[in-house]
Amino acid sequence: MERLTAADFDGTKLSRDGTLAVTFSAKWCPYCRDFMAEFKTAELSVEKAMGDVTDEESALWDDFELEVVPTLVLFRDGVAVWRRDGRRKVGPIAALRGRGSWRNAGLNAADIDALRAAL
Repeated sequence: MERLTAADFDGTKLSRDGTLAVTFSAKWCPYCRDFMAEFKTAELSVEKAMGDVTDEESALWDDFELEVVPTLVLFRDGVAVWRRDGRRKVGPIAALRGRGSWRNAGLNAADIDALRAAL
């Protein structure tokens, strides 16, 4: 799978034409590792790539306003047209207060299905 860095982007515009599904991911993120294993084997009608944000100083964090990884973005002719951010894992008390689910972290197969529907 192709690895993209900040050098492949001009701000939020991808420096290429066509359709590409990019997962912004970091090597230090356990949710990213789990999702990337599934993303790599997913059958999609478009090319896939990893937007590498392992370096916390990468311009991609600010350019795409990434608050959590993995984040999945669909690009058409260099422009982001669809996005699904990973969900933060929260504790059980916060989950009971409606602030997310302590079991629902990262992205999963349902997010890949949502991407397929966006294609």
